[in-house]
Amino acid sequence: MRWSLRHMLICAGLSLSLAGAAYSGQAEARRDGHKSAAAPHKLSLRSAAAIVQDAKTGEILYRKNASTVSPIASITKLMTAMVVLDAGVDLNQDITISSADMDFLRGTHSRLKPGANLSRDELLRLALMASENRAAAALGRTYPGGIDEFRRAMNHKAQMLGMNNSRFDDATGLSSANVASAADLAKLVRAAYRYNLIRDYTTAAGHEVQVAGRQIAYRNTNRLVSNESWNIGLSKTGFTNDAGRCLVLQAELAGREVIIVLLDSWGKLTRIGDANRIRAWLEANARPDGSGVHKTAQDGSRPAPG
Repeated sequence: MRWSLRHMLICAGLSLSLAGAAYSGQAEARRDGHKSAAAPHKLSLRSAAAIVQDAKTGEILYRKNASTVSPIASITKLMTAMVVLDAGVDLNQDITISSADMDFLRGTHSRLKPGANLSRDELLRLALMASENRAAAALGRTYPGGIDEFRRAMNHKAQMLGMNNSRFDDATGLSSANVASAADLAKLVRAAYRYNLIRDYTTAAGHEVQVAGRQIAYRNTNRLVSNESWNIGLSKTGFTNDAGRCLVLQAELAGREVIIVLLDSWGKLTRIGDANRIRAWLEANARPDGSGVHKTAQDGSRPAPG
């Protein structure tokens, strides 16, 4: 009988000890969970330079090597479009593609052969949506005053926008002398967004033009514009060996309008992957009232892994 009582007391004490340990563990888990919920999700991008900015307030949400100046490839075409539209030229005027519009620098392919005749409006659409180099070259060549005046107008526009680390050399972006920083390109995107045609043409999924009696179909170079889960208001891609793969866009993500600039992505799909990583980061850190992310101005200037 004494053994049974002692056994019962031991069991009771063990049960109390286990219960206390369990309560302590639960309390610790709750504390850890609270800390985890409050801590912002970190963002790691593969692009060499990047910036994420609130489009309305100008608040910098993330930056990585944002002041580094580098070639920007066909992101240049946003400046090309603004300068052409600012000039007030006739968009319905027909322009003939000439041998002067061919890419002798990098030998890129184009389905617009010399002699092809398109309106300035169609050339603008193809340059922005499909990054058509001969279309952009023809826009610069036929600018009032010629290509030298066009180049001057591009750099003057950059100065007016406060793009102090930028320089433009041609209409296509094929020249590596077209350079800017991610911070400057955020200013470029903000300015380009004010143009209805630029918003419309850069976000169109596809377009067909008739050249020499046959239809030619073009697709947007940014696959995200066809993704219904993305609400994109402006988009432009770029690529040369010197610039790497680049992407700029303005989109509504996690209840706020943001400008995203991604430069020199090393992989073919990395810029799209980085855009999706930014979206996930914004959604994970969105405040409950939808007014923004918990932590702003994350500095990602150190090289991202992988």
